[in-house]
Amino acid sequence: MSPTKMAIREKAFKIIRGIFKKHGASEIDTPVFELKETLTSKYGEDSKLIYDLKDQGGELLSLRYDLTVPFARYVAQRGLSSIKRFHIAKVYRRDTPQMNKGRFREFYQCDFDIAGDYSVMLPDADLLAVIIDILSSIGVGNFIVKLNHRKFLDAMISLAGCEKRKFKAICSSIDKLDKESWEDVRDELINMKGLTTEMCDKLEKFVQYKGAPWDMLNRLKSEQVFVGHEEGEKTIKEMETLFTYLEAMNVLDKISFDFSLARGLDYYTGVIYEAVLTDTDRVGSISGGGRYDGLIGMFSGKNIPSVGGSIGIERIFNILEEKAKKEGSVRATETQILVTSMGKNLAPKRMEACAALWKEGFKAETLYVENPRTDKTFSYAFDNGIPLILIIGEDEIKNGMYKLKSLNEKKEYEFKVEDLIP
Repeated sequence: MSPTKMAIREKAFKIIRGIFKKHGASEIDTPVFELKETLTSKYGEDSKLIYDLKDQGGELLSLRYDLTVPFARYVAQRGLSSIKRFHIAKVYRRDTPQMNKGRFREFYQCDFDIAGDYSVMLPDADLLAVIIDILSSIGVGNFIVKLNHRKFLDAMISLAGCEKRKFKAICSSIDKLDKESWEDVRDELINMKGLTTEMCDKLEKFVQYKGAPWDMLNRLKSEQVFVGHEEGEKTIKEMETLFTYLEAMNVLDKISFDFSLARGLDYYTGVIYEAVLTDTDRVGSISGGGRYDGLIGMFSGKNIPSVGGSIGIERIFNILEEKAKKEGSVRATETQILVTSMGKNLAPKRMEACAALWKEGFKAETLYVENPRTDKTFSYAFDNGIPLILIIGEDEIKNGMYKLKSLNEKKEYEFKVEDLIP
């Protein structure tokens, strides 16, 4: 990977890490591999994408598929009752790479999770605020966060007359509506999932509910969609609480309440979300997550309510790299000052000046040439976007002076050697 791409990534990670910390999260790390049994049956149809391997001791191991299941195992093994953490690390999927879509076998995820028994929707609201803050700050363009609730999906499938055991199969089809037409999804539900046309007609009415949060919630109530359905009515009240919190944090305008969102992972139990770009032809999520209250209990026997989300950073990198290429706005280094000399045998003086700058935290460098040519010096500074050139000359040394050229201002300054740091 080129230095320019690495510089873009470092800048993005710095923004993301800063926002995670701003919201009070602590950073953790987990092994790159897990026991195969830890990951088995946690990902639904996507389990086929898990990389399996065997160590010399004969244990069945797998490379981590995401950072959420290892986090649940981490919390359970340590007997924690609460934690707010973030984790930035690589995960692995036995998938077909699609470079232009940010789809790789090895890639970074940036996760934020809150585990603990807290008041309804407070952690969920904080999570969504974190995701919106990151996507707004990192410069990916316009986006929307699609939001739904697992219990709405349960109620929708129940009211449509579908068998509960087909929940996963139905949701995996519905979740394709961002890429496929309802006609294609309906055909799959009937011919491959065994639903009747009547069931599909009822489901079609549900998946059309999408739009501004308060508008959709009021519509669900006015049309009495869940009247008499205990879980549906309870979930409406929970969503009212969530929307109130998001409105208080001034981020509700980024939310779209969308019944067609049915994220495929088996462990979601409450709010689910997915962030997508709105001003580009790119298809795919740039962030996703939700509530998974039962996952930690699979490892410890004690359920700890949890909610979390992941930034699809590889897709974001692609966008930032294209943007930087157009604008020419990224430097591979952060050098502030290029130290050079005019005259012979002045390399020790250059190193002395560099050492003084480094000691005070300035980012400085010099060319690895004993007697650098002026044209080479200026070419290097321009090519690498270095704004200042410190010039040490024989006459300047005699007078105890330095010269400084500011390339951005196209000006030259002269000052005493002892004034270099000030």
